[in-house]
Amino acid sequence: MTKKITIAIDAMGGENAPKKNIEGLKIFLDNNSINKDFIIHLFGDEKIINEEISKLGISKEFIKVFHTKDIVSDEDTPLTAVKNSKNTSMWNCIDAQINGHADISLSAGNTGVLLVISRMILKTMKEVSKPALAGLWPSEKGMSVVLDLGANIECDEKNLIDFSEMGAALYKSIFPEQKPHIGLLNIGSEEIKGTETLKKAYSKLKQLSNENNFVFNGYIEGNKLMEGKSNVIVTDGFTGNIALKTAEGTAKFITDNLKKSLTENMLTKISLIFSYFSLKKFKSKLDPRKYNGAIFLGLNGPVVKSHGGTDSIGFYHSITLCYKIIKGNLMNQIKSNLSHLDV
Repeated sequence: MTKKITIAIDAMGGENAPKKNIEGLKIFLDNNSINKDFIIHLFGDEKIINEEISKLGISKEFIKVFHTKDIVSDEDTPLTAVKNSKNTSMWNCIDAQINGHADISLSAGNTGVLLVISRMILKTMKEVSKPALAGLWPSEKGMSVVLDLGANIECDEKNLIDFSEMGAALYKSIFPEQKPHIGLLNIGSEEIKGTETLKKAYSKLKQLSNENNFVFNGYIEGNKLMEGKSNVIVTDGFTGNIALKTAEGTAKFITDNLKKSLTENMLTKISLIFSYFSLKKFKSKLDPRKYNGAIFLGLNGPVVKSHGGTDSIGFYHSITLCYKIIKGNLMNQIKSNLSHLDV
């Protein structure tokens, strides 16, 4: 009998938890229970979780609830949380991977605490010098993986090469039918541009492009990120986090102002009727909930961070991401990709 995928979820993490987390789980179950190849482990206040499950009429066929009495709050710092977090839903959710009771962990809780606890419990893979935070971005050709999004402010060329191999492995696990194409984020596309770190990483990635793990497309500039020619974008955490926040802000600015322009008078409201379906498609393309879920790569087990302020639909997408990652055998993909590098 094939082993079922086990997803451990911190049910108490994020805004409006556990209500929105359980609602997101219901959407996932409605869409995937026919597969019967997974089980969900929920960590948190058993009484509150069971009340939410009952309200939504969710069958417990695919669910196990594990009671934990404490919660990591948004005000906790990594230092204070590490000292006092062993009885929290977040800690136990991640710790479930250590004893083999879970394949992946998901939380919408405090990001800083989650990263520190994850690294403390799961440890960094021996092949990796620094873990990275990866995310999904929309592009003209579908979806891209971008890393690092803030786990490492400073990176050397080895870190960027590790990120490339891990990012390619993540892309293959989510999109097994497609080939990863690496783009190294830079201020220009010419080979002579950029820092010495970028130039050294460029040279090594050019060699590794023949290893069949990925195709290296060279440098990519910020204005080309959404084209989709490179579907794995690699950079340091400082630059990646700024790029992410800029993209999120730009998308919100466009959608907010488009809505305002189309509802400012009767004429524009009438025109809205005729362009409704096109605008709906446009909105769906930029809907951040569809790309919810940052993945912590480089540990001895995958951890997904859902946006704390997302709703049930966004949380559903992060559960789906967890499911795809394990179905795609991410950890073996990463180990395979890193096996030829000098450790």
